[in-house]
Amino acid sequence: MKVDLHNHTMLCNHATGTVAEYVEAAINCKTEYFGFSDHAPMHYDPKYRMGFDDMDLYESWIKEAQERYSNQITVLLGYEVDFLPGYMDEIILNRPCDYLIGSVHFIGDWGFDNPEFIGRYEGVNIDDVYRRYFALVETMAKSGKFDIVGHLDLLKVFKYLPTGDIRLLAENALKAIKQANMTVEINVSGYRKPVVEAYPSPLLLEQIAEMEIPITFGSDAHNQEQVGLYTKEAEALARAVGYEKCALYRGRDRELIKF
Repeated sequence: MKVDLHNHTMLCNHATGTVAEYVEAAINCKTEYFGFSDHAPMHYDPKYRMGFDDMDLYESWIKEAQERYSNQITVLLGYEVDFLPGYMDEIILNRPCDYLIGSVHFIGDWGFDNPEFIGRYEGVNIDDVYRRYFALVETMAKSGKFDIVGHLDLLKVFKYLPTGDIRLLAENALKAIKQANMTVEINVSGYRKPVVEAYPSPLLLEQIAEMEIPITFGSDAHNQEQVGLYTKEAEALARAVGYEKCALYRGRDRELIKF
């Protein structure tokens, strides 16, 4: 990917590899703009995110990579922030960085993309769960705190798909994303999951393109071997619905470049 903004570090406690290994993998993939957006600290679910005491270390790692590889690649600093009402911390939301990805991983106390809790899908009205999920995405967009929507239809991860038209289920969320002037990422990590599909789905991406919402790309890599995987598939998805440019961010300012 020419632009790859969603990648993690070992500080989130469920990724491996050094920052240098990720950056060198990106260079080998001919990536020009490579962003780290590790899971931001929060007073909830600390097992799967960095701690507040890790932020300075995280940012120092990225700064070191920016300096070390400045002649080969542009390295960017971001955070992936869980949108979880009642747990949003202004320390994170006001932290100087290039961009913030807003993601929904929880519906109430249910970490729905965590295999540990897959059993909670049994017996639910799946369309109602999708409505609750997209309502949270809508609220996240309306908060005005974030630049990029992370893996928009993540709820499909284990292939529990809605029976209704997902475009209707997501309609209000997409309107809020458009109103907030946010970017939607094409996140290829879904290809590594049971759903075997990027986020968002081609059907949703077509609707996003019709609404003229900008896109960007993310490997969502949790090890260096995942950096740049499925580049051709991601770019083909984007081009199929008419995109020729993607977004990148520096200092929270967006620019669009050809990919």
